[in-house]
Amino acid sequence: MKLITLLPADRYVLINKTILTEIDKKNLINLYEPIIGFCAVSLYLTFFSDLDRLELMSKDFTHHHLMNILKCDLETIKQAREALEAVGLLKTYVKVGDVNSYVYELYSPLTAQEFYNNPILNIVLYNNIGEAEYNSLKNIYQDVNIDLTDYEEITKTLNETFEATNIPLVEAKKRNTLPLNITSDIDFDFLISSIPKTMLNPKAFTKKIRELIINLSFIYNLDNLQMLELIRTSLTSSGHIDSDELRKKARKNYQFNNDAMPTLVYRETPEYLKTSSQAVSKKDKIIAVFENTSPYDFLKDKYGGNKPTPRDLKLLESLLIDLELPPAVVNVLIDYVLRKNNNRLSQSYLETIAGQWKRQNLKTAKEAMEFAEQEHKKMQAKGSKTKPKSLKENAVPIWFNENIAKEQTSEEEQKELENLLKNI
Repeated sequence: MKLITLLPADRYVLINKTILTEIDKKNLINLYEPIIGFCAVSLYLTFFSDLDRLELMSKDFTHHHLMNILKCDLETIKQAREALEAVGLLKTYVKVGDVNSYVYELYSPLTAQEFYNNPILNIVLYNNIGEAEYNSLKNIYQDVNIDLTDYEEITKTLNETFEATNIPLVEAKKRNTLPLNITSDIDFDFLISSIPKTMLNPKAFTKKIRELIINLSFIYNLDNLQMLELIRTSLTSSGHIDSDELRKKARKNYQFNNDAMPTLVYRETPEYLKTSSQAVSKKDKIIAVFENTSPYDFLKDKYGGNKPTPRDLKLLESLLIDLELPPAVVNVLIDYVLRKNNNRLSQSYLETIAGQWKRQNLKTAKEAMEFAEQEHKKMQAKGSKTKPKSLKENAVPIWFNENIAKEQTSEEEQKELENLLKNI
């Protein structure tokens, strides 16, 4: 996709494709905000405020208008817009010219039931807010069941209450939602051609089933061959795909191969925990790496492109799920421990530092980096002799101030810096 620079003078109009209720607004705050962040939710609500309730299309605005309303820079607004696109709340079109023109189509949030039945959003919400808050939130949306055994229903029907008249029909605006915006490598032609025609109903791959397959492949990291095997074993006697069975088998397959449910090891830091400043200095660029890399990919890169071992993945899962450390903080921790501990992830050493960082409530890469430096300086000042012998006394990451500020860095430091920044 061609890179298009967003400028304050670029214009946009809003197209209202749906309706937004008070319940929708509540769902935005409770369900979507922990995933896409408050900036994206604010942008979405600002878009709706730019529309009159009865209007289908807004007047012409500039993006400078958004900067004034939201008090954000354009990069933050662009990231917020992309977050809305990713979760199906917005579609974006652009016409490139001397001044670029954008069209933003607004769509409704999912209902609570649709959200909790979504195999991706449901799990990401759980990972982002933790089990206790997730269960508390889910209780808010549970149906109230009352025993009506001894009651008689006396509800009137429409024709019992009103008489028909010749009033012309007015088409009401419909509620429209978008599917999640996922780039998938699933090849449906391959899947269909690989299943014998005698086993597969020609209408088995419905739109709903295709969306489910894409979602499952994303959340469980499945390729075409793995998905094919799961589909084969989820076919009914009539040749259709049993969606519940496919979900169940995908989950069991992941648990069998990973001994756990999918977690945030493949997830990057949520947008609301990222820094909004441009990566100018070397340290800013390193922070960007920590924020925009999943712990899985970060550790894989540290191992020279080799996959992390099951043991190391369990350590990552513990940091992300049990301690609920943000992915960027986990990346800083990995980098720090590997540097201090002879390039080994010692579980006891890692968990000791992780527990301290959790008690400090570190949320961002920058906070974790600054705290690590402070603690290192304290240990140096004390001249502590209690460090494990395996730890390097003077080994510190390249992002420590005293290293990164040097005009001349050692060959080892330069190599470490290049390795960290090579994906930028």
